Amino acid sequence: MTAPALYDVVVTHTRHVGLARSFRNHLYTWLVDLDRLPRLPWWLRPFAGFDARDHLGAKDEPIRRNLDRWLAARGVRLDGGRILMLAHARVLGYVFNPITVYWCHFRDGRQACVVAEVHNTYGQQHRYLLSPDPDGRAEADKQLYVSPFLPGHGRYRMRLPRPAERLAVRVQLGDDGKQLLSATMTGTREPATNRALVRMLLRRPFVPQRVSASIRRHGVALWLRRVPITPRRQENR
Repeated sequence: MTAPALYDVVVTHTRHVGLARSFRNHLYTWLVDLDRLPRLPWWLRPFAGFDARDHLGAKDEPIRRNLDRWLAARGVRLDGGRILMLAHARVLGYVFNPITVYWCHFRDGRQACVVAEVHNTYGQQHRYLLSPDPDGRAEADKQLYVSPFLPGHGRYRMRLPRPAERLAVRVQLGDDGKQLLSATMTGTREPATNRALVRMLLRRPFVPQRVSASIRRHGVALWLRRVPITPRRQENR
């Protein structure tokens, strides 16, 4: 898989419980190799930055080193194997990634695991260590408070196949046999050339800012409809 790459995507987000509500956004996202992050000309750098401050771990260490340290603490040693990261880049100093996905490989190219790093709008983050089946399916118990309009517990069912020409990521949250939430990201790949990035910036401007604003608009709409709120508690990372 060649990286870096850009994916022109459609993101859908559907609430299935209580007041059903759905929204969709046309966005773009990046697939990057953590050992070979994009090197852009000076005039494009404000529109595509990848910074450890936006992810779990030491803020003055590379993203790769932080993730390697986190994996090693859980018994996974890649020995320099490739890590591909799917994430939004910083645009004009701002980024918000509801989910960042890392496909982690051993030195011989075999996939070791997948890591899903979830971010909420309260500045909290949590990583889920996953062992997907051959179709990219994995499950994990919910550990991070994501929305005041959903229960604080549940189980995620994810489908995270490694991106190719097509990207197809799906996350579903359920509890007691009921589906609560589903989100998908689907799209097509193209090489991350300077021309392609400029075209994306013009067609899909201010992606991180729009993602954050969309989530907050969705929350305000639910609050105005008096959807019950689940209080937030202190989370462990």
